[in-house]
Amino acid sequence: MATRLRKTRRLRGGRHMGWGQVGQHRASGHKGGLGITGMKKHHRSTMIKEDPNHYGHEPPAVPHPNIIKKWAGVRDLDDLFIQFGKEENGKKMIDLESAGYDKLLGGGQTTNSYSVKIKQFTSLAEEKVKTAGGEILQSPSKVKTAEA
Repeated sequence: MATRLRKTRRLRGGRHMGWGQVGQHRASGHKGGLGITGMKKHHRSTMIKEDPNHYGHEPPAVPHPNIIKKWAGVRDLDDLFIQFGKEENGKKMIDLESAGYDKLLGGGQTTNSYSVKIKQFTSLAEEKVKTAGGEILQSPSKVKTAEA
């Protein structure tokens, strides 16, 4: 088509070249903003129609099943024996479970041999207690059995 016959040739003198009233076919201003702008105000009906879950939320995350609230290190065993320990059959026993501890960590050293009762422990803690001549007694955990 020849350029002289195109529609734009007739619209050149007009104010908006065929895009209607004042302010038509401009930048984002003619839309009421870009993106989710105005969803609570002038675009509320659009939000209700096209995005009904706009104010929805994800369900809360399930808490981690293994929360360690109180722990002790190997370096603390001497002090813990003074507080909570007792001697049975020539062995130095420390019941950290009844003292409220959840886990034994491997930081530090101990020279005395202890029999430590605890639910959870690190491999480094187990190694250090055994090197000193002691042992870690782990209480049996509750295991769910599948019924057939």
